[in-house]
Amino acid sequence: MAKLIVISGEERQEFELAAFNTIGRHPDNTIQILDRIISKEHAQIQRSADGRFLLRDLRSLNGTFMRGERVSDHYLSDGDEFTMGSTRIVFVDKPKADDALQRVTIAPGLTESHIRGRIQANTGDFMPERQIADDKILRRDYERLRIGHELARAVGSELDLDKLLPKILDKAFELVGADRGVILLTDDRAGNNELQPRFVKTRSGKSDPNIVLSKTVMAEVTNNKAAVLSSDATMDARFSGAHSIIMQGIRSTMTLPLLYANELLGIMHLDSLFTSNAFTEKDLQICTGMAQQAAISIQNARLASRIEREAQTRAQISRLIPPSVVEQVVKGELTIEKGGRLTEVTMLFSDIRGFTTMSDGRPAQEIVNTLNEYFEVMVDILFKYSGTLDKFVGDEIIGLFGAPIAIDDAPFKAVASAIAMLQGLEEFNRTRAAENQAPIRIGIGINTGNVITGSIGSTRALQYTAIGDAMNVASRLVNVAGSGEIIISEHTYKHVAGRVEATQLPPVKVKGKAEELKVYRVTGLRNLATPVPGQFGHGEWSGPTNG
Repeated sequence: MAKLIVISGEERQEFELAAFNTIGRHPDNTIQILDRIISKEHAQIQRSADGRFLLRDLRSLNGTFMRGERVSDHYLSDGDEFTMGSTRIVFVDKPKADDALQRVTIAPGLTESHIRGRIQANTGDFMPERQIADDKILRRDYERLRIGHELARAVGSELDLDKLLPKILDKAFELVGADRGVILLTDDRAGNNELQPRFVKTRSGKSDPNIVLSKTVMAEVTNNKAAVLSSDATMDARFSGAHSIIMQGIRSTMTLPLLYANELLGIMHLDSLFTSNAFTEKDLQICTGMAQQAAISIQNARLASRIEREAQTRAQISRLIPPSVVEQVVKGELTIEKGGRLTEVTMLFSDIRGFTTMSDGRPAQEIVNTLNEYFEVMVDILFKYSGTLDKFVGDEIIGLFGAPIAIDDAPFKAVASAIAMLQGLEEFNRTRAAENQAPIRIGIGINTGNVITGSIGSTRALQYTAIGDAMNVASRLVNVAGSGEIIISEHTYKHVAGRVEATQLPPVKVKGKAEELKVYRVTGLRNLATPVPGQFGHGEWSGPTNG
């Protein structure tokens, strides 16, 4: 099944391709990518009559690029990589999974008399050379070493299970006269020991109608962790009525455990259809050593996959809190308990001006899409200055500086973050203007004070937040701020005085406070040449400095 792997920053997503697919920022696309440089309807991918996939750029503003060159129409090949904005996209066209995986069954087993040999997996230690008197043992150990070396060379660096398992069976077919082979693995993600077919190989390259594994042999391998050699399945009386078994005429089988540190990862099964006693005790010895080496490679591939999944999870968490906090949570260095604690925090509230008017008459999905693009820019800046995203309330952003972990100079970083938000908004609006969209204007309010921080909610749903009078004051100040303004409280100003350019405004009366509040309008960072943009976006910038 053909698919696209979409890579944006640390986030990686996979999408299976249908006959017709569209790509863009708008949620109505088959594949939505929230990259603000990508157009709403950026490109499409269509499957042609001959099964190939055609990538077509829909005259997007910023283009689609492959190997550094802008493309308009391009037939995709497996492994092709192209870019849209800051997003990398890889086309993967693997053949459909072999239906033989669905035709691997486990049937009542062979009689005990047909199990010709067993080898315990933990008896594969090599004897010291001076203790070997039998040439056969020496030759056997040499062969095991040779096979282990060849297998390590073939699969040692392969961390993709879908590529690793075929290589393992390819090497097994080189060693012994097998006609068919199956690898079954436990599901490490589900945490159970049920064996599932993962790859099937036939010497002819064709799919056989059915591949039957013996329940008796499977039990022997899994329970005793022993490699088993058996033969003449068609002679077993219990298979006398099984037409599929007789038609297959299985004469010899070899079933081996895939063990890593005595943990059963799976089973490798090989059989020969036409030769009785096709596999010898020597074959079993050699393949047992190969299975041990294969198990190591499978475990390495699983660990690599687990690390990739954890990285994706970390990337998802990083959307809510700064990467530094994510790392502390992952390492167990930070615990957030229900109930909270008293902490001095600087709170930043940012609100879109005229959002209700701007939304009037527009489709809900378009409004949501606009907010997502806007939030993407603002939250990135919030994290850059060590802020934590408390929540979104409609079009409002609430950020915390100094919680859930204390940071140096939180008030100054909050003010610097606010200035950077206005700068980022200027760039964001330039992109919107190029798409004939109205600019977005915001006002920002900041306050510093003691609040209770922690998780609140029920046993089923908890949310980290800050509660207290200082939080309420910050929420009132954002209403005082006009378009393009940053209004800070006296408490915050005392922490940043001398480092920011600010104008004291007349005291203001806010809801819930008996006395008027002293407030200041921030106009820039002192001695850093970073003024706040003009109210209507005409200010000149050289970029804020992370305090």
